[in-house]
Amino acid sequence: MATIVRAQPIGPKNPPVFGHLKEFRANPVQFLERMARTYGDICYFRLGPQDTYLINHPDYIRDVLVTHQGNFLKSRVLQRMKNLLGEGLLTSEGEFHLRQRRLAQPAFHRDRLESYSKVMTEFAVRARERWKPGETLDIDTEMMRLTLAVVAKTLFSADVEAEAGEIGESLTTILHLFRILILPGARILEWIPTPVGRRFQRARKRLDQTIYAMIAERRNSGEDRGDLLSMLLMAKDEDGTGSMDDVQVRDEAMTIFLAGHETTANALTWTWYLLSQNPDCERALHEELDGVLGGRPPRFEDVPNLKYAEKIFAESMRLYPPAWAIGRLAKNDYRVGEWTIPAGSVVLSSTWVMHRDPRYYPDPLRFDPERWTPEAKESRPKFTYFPFGGGSRLCIGERFAWMEGILLLTAIAQQWKLRLVPGHPVDTLPLITLRPRHGMKMIADPR
Repeated sequence: MATIVRAQPIGPKNPPVFGHLKEFRANPVQFLERMARTYGDICYFRLGPQDTYLINHPDYIRDVLVTHQGNFLKSRVLQRMKNLLGEGLLTSEGEFHLRQRRLAQPAFHRDRLESYSKVMTEFAVRARERWKPGETLDIDTEMMRLTLAVVAKTLFSADVEAEAGEIGESLTTILHLFRILILPGARILEWIPTPVGRRFQRARKRLDQTIYAMIAERRNSGEDRGDLLSMLLMAKDEDGTGSMDDVQVRDEAMTIFLAGHETTANALTWTWYLLSQNPDCERALHEELDGVLGGRPPRFEDVPNLKYAEKIFAESMRLYPPAWAIGRLAKNDYRVGEWTIPAGSVVLSSTWVMHRDPRYYPDPLRFDPERWTPEAKESRPKFTYFPFGGGSRLCIGERFAWMEGILLLTAIAQQWKLRLVPGHPVDTLPLITLRPRHGMKMIADPR
């Protein structure tokens, strides 16, 4: 008997004109979680004029991100990110994306990672030495400054610590404005002299200033420093021609420069918060550090032995994934189970929702690093956990991020316990990444 394919999955009643856009914008992770818990593994709703389908089953997510990835483009949100990132790895499509990825990939090979690890540890030690006992820290800002300095030094051989405040302020401005700029019809606001447009252009210009200065300095020196920037500047097509112009280099550099520090900083911020709320896990981490490191700073070769630190970082990204949703735009009609998703629809998969699914994570709100033993990981389908995406668009810096997270976490935890300021509110702010809505004020407590 032929399978009956129905046209429309179940979902909430859609209000006219704007659908559920207002509700989604107010708190997207809570909205998506409610949709999944109410309507199951696939549900339909409208965000403004956009038909949207949320999929919440690991097999469906695998098929969209990997098996049938050729049927999908980046979502509208990331297409709009081109006004900041240009045709970088995060936003480009097709053969151009694959070419750019091949050119950048050597910067993330194992031998490169080993050299980067020294910088990561050095900068983490430098940061921890600045803190004073009892000092109240904006730990989200501290982590942003630290990861920004790391990515600038490792991948671009640049020192941007003096600029970190201005860069962070510009990036925050852009991320907040994006909530406006992705609205239907809002594109014109970027280029006409409105307050929103002017603020966006000023912030973009400030970020460009840093990136183009790095490019100019390297072109003038002609030096091959073996980092990502040198690889981009020296890259040629397979026939030995077609080097990148400054705009192309800028787009790739901007993408990795910003995405490479924002996500790890957020992951570490949430990790410090979770450790402050789970003292038994914190004690277990300290026992591992004392046993593996014996008081010296962590090194590249220590990372495989810091197993509990890795579990903590993994569990933190389960509960607070930096990239809280992944959107794809269907190029053609696409079948999911008994449903057909029409071409032009957006298909959303949410790490926030999937990572908190009680079918795969019992007592899902509990912070439990033991979920990440080899046996526990093996018992779950792969796409119950996908903080770095999947398929050909799997984050190019995934191994960089894991190593950075573990090294920065352990280097700082050797010397400090961080305690949430009493009464400080903790809530999520889902922008392009998952930031803490009120920052994260913590008190530095010496070990």
